[in-house]
Amino acid sequence: MSRVIWKGAISFGLVNIPVVLKPASRTHTLDLDMLDKRDMAPIGYQRINKHTGKPVESDDIVKGYAYEKDEYVVLSDEDFKQANVEATQTVDIVSFVDAASIPPYYFETPYYLEPDKRGERGYALLHETMRRTGRAALAMVVLRNRQHLAALLVSGKALVLNTMRFADEVLPIEDLALPKGGKQGASAREVDMAEKLVEDMTEDWAPEQYRDTYRDDLMAVIDAKIKSGNTHLLTPASEDTAPATKGAKVIDMMALLRDSLGKRGKPGKRAAEKGSDEATAAEEAPAKVSAKVSAKVSAKGSAKGPAKGAARKSAPSKAPAKKTVATKKPAAKKAAAKQAAARKPTAKNAAAKKAPARKAA
Repeated sequence: MSRVIWKGAISFGLVNIPVVLKPASRTHTLDLDMLDKRDMAPIGYQRINKHTGKPVESDDIVKGYAYEKDEYVVLSDEDFKQANVEATQTVDIVSFVDAASIPPYYFETPYYLEPDKRGERGYALLHETMRRTGRAALAMVVLRNRQHLAALLVSGKALVLNTMRFADEVLPIEDLALPKGGKQGASAREVDMAEKLVEDMTEDWAPEQYRDTYRDDLMAVIDAKIKSGNTHLLTPASEDTAPATKGAKVIDMMALLRDSLGKRGKPGKRAAEKGSDEATAAEEAPAKVSAKVSAKVSAKGSAKGPAKGAARKSAPSKAPAKKTVATKKPAAKKAAAKQAAARKPTAKNAAAKKAPARKAA
C-alpha cells in the first residue's frame, strides 16, 4: 500500500468529508551516485556554515526568511501550521467547472483521495454527483508548506486530486510565434489526408503498452560495461558533430502524409500484412538457400586456381583441331595408295627384264 502523505477533510459546502491523501505516481529514474574518478570513491555532501566553513548537524538547521541582507526571521514547523490551521487540514472546494475545459498544462502532480473513518458516505455522494454532472471541483489545499490550486476529478470509483499551477505561473501562449495562416497554413487536401492518418492511428487507451525505452537502453549500456569488465572505463566523447543548420527546405506535405498512410494500418490489417510478409519470406527461403549454395560452389571452383580453370576454358577449342586431323586422314590414304600403285608396275618391269636375260644364259 502507498503511504499516507496528508490527512484532512474535503470541505463541500457545509459537508466535511474525512480523507487521506496518497501518491498516485512514482518515478523510475536511475539512482546514480557521484564518484571521484581518481579512485571511484563516492562523494558526500555536507552542509557548511558559510561563516566558519565547518559542517553543521541537521538538528542545528532551521529555516529563515531574509527580510534584509543577513537579517532573517526564523520559522518552525508550528509557524507554518498556525499561519492557517484550516488551510493546512482542508481541501476547500471553491467552485465546479466542466472537466474538459481545464487546459492540460495547468496540471502538476496527481494524488489519490481515499475516505478516512466516517467519510465513506460523503465521499460516495461527492463522487456520484461529479460523475453524473461531468464536473471537476476546483479547490485550495496546502501541501508541504505551500498552497496549491487543485482539481478533484472522477477516475473510475475513486476521486483524484491533481495539483495545478496558478494562472501567473503559466506563461502566455501569445508569446509563441505560431502559424498565421495563408502560406503557413494547411490546405484542405492536407487536412483531409491528415485526418485519415489520425483515424488510421487511433487506438483504445492502453497506457501499459508505453514505457520508458530510453531507461532500458541506458541499462543495456550499463549491463554491457559490467559484462565486459569495463566498469571504470569512461566512454570518450563522440567526435561526431551536429550538421550545420541550413535554410528550411520546402516540404511536400501531401507526399509525406501519403507515405505515412502507406506504412501504417489498423491493428488487424497490420497483423494480416505481417502474416503475408512471413508467408512471402517462407516462400523465398528455398530460393535464397539455393542461391547461397550456388554462390558457395562457384566460390570453391574459383578458389582451386587459374590453371585448371584455364585448361577447362581451352578444352572446347581443341575440338575443331581434332576435326582437322580427321579430315587429313583420307588424303594421306590416297597418297599412299598412289605410291603403292606406282611402285607395282616398276617391280613387274624389273622382273620382265631379268627373265630374258636368264633364257639367254
